Amino acid sequence: MSYTEQDEKEFLRTEPLGKLLLKLALPTVAAQLINMLYNIVDRIYIGHIPDIGAAALTGVGVCMPLIMIVSAFAALIGYGGAPRASIFMGKHDKESAEKILGNCFLLQIIISVILTAILLIWNRDLLMAFGASENTIGYAVDYMNIYAVGTIFVELTLGMNAFITAQGFAKTGMLSVLIGAVANIILDPVFIFGFDMDVRGAALATIISQALSCIWVVSFLCRKKSFLRIKRKNLGLTPKVILPCLALGVATFIMQASESVISVCFNSSLQKYGGDIAVGAMTILTSVMQFAMLPLQGLGQGAQPIISYNYGAGDSGRVRAAFKLLLKASLGYSALLWVLVMLFPGGFAAMFTSDASLMEYTKTALRIYMGSMFLMGIQMACQMTFNALGRATESIVVAVMRKFVLLIPLIYIMPRLISSNQAMAVYMAEPIADLIAVTFTAVLFAVRFKATLQNIVNPPMSRTDSI
Repeated sequence: MSYTEQDEKEFLRTEPLGKLLLKLALPTVAAQLINMLYNIVDRIYIGHIPDIGAAALTGVGVCMPLIMIVSAFAALIGYGGAPRASIFMGKHDKESAEKILGNCFLLQIIISVILTAILLIWNRDLLMAFGASENTIGYAVDYMNIYAVGTIFVELTLGMNAFITAQGFAKTGMLSVLIGAVANIILDPVFIFGFDMDVRGAALATIISQALSCIWVVSFLCRKKSFLRIKRKNLGLTPKVILPCLALGVATFIMQASESVISVCFNSSLQKYGGDIAVGAMTILTSVMQFAMLPLQGLGQGAQPIISYNYGAGDSGRVRAAFKLLLKASLGYSALLWVLVMLFPGGFAAMFTSDASLMEYTKTALRIYMGSMFLMGIQMACQMTFNALGRATESIVVAVMRKFVLLIPLIYIMPRLISSNQAMAVYMAEPIADLIAVTFTAVLFAVRFKATLQNIVNPPMSRTDSI
């Protein structure tokens, strides 16, 4: 592992919080941004294809719910199995940890085959249900037919990379993502424009890039450098090994799959009230929202070990100080991005399309959709701190409140309340849901955070933390 127990104690207990958060958050934010490049780069290139860019971008945007589901299954296995493997590594039970790795590896191959068959056989029906129209379904099917063939690469890359990070090889894990991202950036223009393959070229570039990452990940887990290795004798499905992994991964699966459900709700409602241009704009809006949310998640992930360790050590003062620093950083970032979006919406839209009508439509929609973005730093800081304190129930509650209880109903309620421009009313569901959710989260956090810190036993001697 990266640190001995004493090193970690000195690192997390004595180093100034500002420097510490910066050190931990930079690689996590970088990893989040690199992972985002796959779909973002595809959309940027596709949106600038001459003549068909707007329709092609809309078609690929409709594919996103299916792509999210594929990623969610990878998380179900990887983020359920990897923590359990780490637990057994901590117990010095390498044999059990490698059994988990082998079982998860085989299960991901099986799931990949099933998902590939489903996506190839029923993708047209699913895409039409998810908001495609007769004008865009051709592009969506062209993209998904090729992407489906590479499902196994996506599953193994995302799922198995978690086992690399779980062993303490954080840089190797980030390199796994970087290999695919760089390859995708290079191959996209070659296939899309050089070979005149439009959306098919984007899909082919993506699966080749994922294949390169997959080869890197699997080969690493087969090499001696890896503490845990994939071995033939462990390639089985033993219920007592795999079922606890699935149980642990369910929460992550639900949260990632929920993004797919929300995307379907937005696309179907926007297709009804605004047509292809409204769905195309939504593709851009979700891309910009990713720019906002992923760095916030990276900041939270960087702060988690600081908060968790000091909470376990009984240092309530440092826990409180770490949360305040996380809140300031998160709120500062979200407020800055909100200002940029409000002032320069056309600049963000132009990144993804050169179509004048789509760009003009998106400028208005973006200001509405991101209306409460400046508050999301509060939402993410509180939610990630709940996780760091082991309050998984509260973390799930605030996420479900924002997405299922508020956002999905509002997607259908708002166009009924504002009939003058029903498509823009659909976009308005996001800032309203965010505003209510942030208020709910802040109140819940204020109550639970205070109660949680009061439960700390054996508090340490008071000392001043430098920030």
